Amino acid sequence: MYYSSGNYEAFARPRKPEGADRKSAWFVGAGLASLAGAAFLVRDGQVPGERITILERLKLAGGALDGIKEPKKGFVIRGGRELEDHMECLWDLFRSVPSLEIPDASVLDEFYWLNKDDPNRSLQRVTERRGQDAGTDGLFALNDRAQKELVRVFLATREELEGKRIDEVFGRDFLDSNFWLYWRTMFAFEEWHGALEMKLYVHRFVHHVGGLPDLSALKFTKYNQYESMVLPLTRWLMDQGVTFRFETEVTDIDFDLTPGHKRATRIHWLADGQEGGVDLGEDDLVLTTIGSLTENSDEGDQHTPARLDEGPAPAWDLWRRIAAKDPSFGHPEVFCGNIPASKWESATVTTLDPRIPRYIQKIAKRDPFSGRVVTGGIVTARDSSWLLSWTVNRQPHFKQQPDDQIVVWVYSLFVDRPGDYVRKPMQECTGEEITREWLYHLGVPEEEIGDLAANAARCVPVMMPYVTSFFLPRRAGDRPRVVPEGAVNFAFIGQFAETTRDTIFTTEYSVRTGMEAAYQLLGIERGVPEVFNSTYDVRALLTATSHLRDGAELSLPGPEFVRRRLLRKLESTEVGQLLAEFDLLGGDDGK
Repeated sequence: MYYSSGNYEAFARPRKPEGADRKSAWFVGAGLASLAGAAFLVRDGQVPGERITILERLKLAGGALDGIKEPKKGFVIRGGRELEDHMECLWDLFRSVPSLEIPDASVLDEFYWLNKDDPNRSLQRVTERRGQDAGTDGLFALNDRAQKELVRVFLATREELEGKRIDEVFGRDFLDSNFWLYWRTMFAFEEWHGALEMKLYVHRFVHHVGGLPDLSALKFTKYNQYESMVLPLTRWLMDQGVTFRFETEVTDIDFDLTPGHKRATRIHWLADGQEGGVDLGEDDLVLTTIGSLTENSDEGDQHTPARLDEGPAPAWDLWRRIAAKDPSFGHPEVFCGNIPASKWESATVTTLDPRIPRYIQKIAKRDPFSGRVVTGGIVTARDSSWLLSWTVNRQPHFKQQPDDQIVVWVYSLFVDRPGDYVRKPMQECTGEEITREWLYHLGVPEEEIGDLAANAARCVPVMMPYVTSFFLPRRAGDRPRVVPEGAVNFAFIGQFAETTRDTIFTTEYSVRTGMEAAYQLLGIERGVPEVFNSTYDVRALLTATSHLRDGAELSLPGPEFVRRRLLRKLESTEVGQLLAEFDLLGGDDGK
């Protein structure tokens, strides 16, 4: 396997790998990584679909990409996915998956046209004082010290940041800035998360720094992530003959491990209360999703808090058993062993009449019933004790959603702090109580909050113990390589497998690991698209520098006459023209 960029590789159709017709593939888990890996085996590896089986403990595919209507509870979305142009593997996949709504169009076509016609932009990113404009004015407010800290992290080696927390490499000047407020709430970073992950995110999305204040960097699907992404992909796979075996829990995998050679020999599972499994022959492949950010998620309802489930976690237990067999299989305890640092809670609020949508419209500055962009991404209540954020995507967010209802997603980073209106931590609140706290920060008059929370909305809270576990401080080797050295017939995929330069907590990462696994195990003669290289593009770096300085010029050292001389020398050079183009140097005053 190798990485590539450009049209030559992007448009190439690989030849069928030798032995593809004989191969059989077993996928553990039916999340996006497995779905993508199966699709690449079929499309690019030309493995017959009927020779591919996906094993899933739950009753539904999609993993963390969900969206469902629960009987007696209402609509539920545990999380949302922020998409962008340069998710190269993701769009490589969905260019081949047919749209379920538009004839003769792919999911990529559908998404592309939607976001051309209705581009995303937030008109109110941050509020305070109960729904008032927080006055951030799109500025990052990074002083010189904070800027230097950010540059230091950007230039640091990975080894320098291994095992370190964000608050160990950034001081209060940075952590009190608007930049950190935008960043942490958009990506769900906490101050105790890994500085290495922060560095990787800055590199990966440096081309989007200017879009952080108004979220214009982002694009969204028409409906929830399950109906917009998972459903068309699973239907396409089924059309190719791929088998899904639901309610089948993989409990262990056996390996033959010798120096320089590693081979998976048997998959063990439980199905219908019975132990079962399959022996793996020379032509069998197994691609295993390790870990899970939504494992042991618990739903409450309008009158019941979500429960923090710290009990047995099958996905993590499977990785523990596998990891105990070889040091190259990773260290799951680094990620699943600190629930207080990896948990947070979300809630799905469904409005039932026009009263609450009026307050949404006041902040979003758009009609939530228009069918177009509403909030344009999350709105953060800066002075919320919970650090509460909320968003309204295009409506309806579910195909079966009534026309007079709005679905709102709410989440908080500090779930164990008392609220500002409901004097309880979010993790102890019922759906109705969470709605009250949200309405308070929305600016609803206090005398109306109780009635609206009880009678004008329905709320389903969800507690997720491991939702940011992949952000915890880590070191090299804690995540196993997609295909460990010496592995001949198996791969690890998903958010806890290691691939180069890309960032976790993205749909792109899941698809990339599935694609890399399929290409390596089958020897597909086409390049895997490299991670978008904006971090090596001087134009992207200069644009980001200008934005991070809120448009301020760069300061040149020395006396004024030296500065003028330097400017004159730069004027006729490519460097000077670039600096001028991005307004990083002031003009010569002619003196």
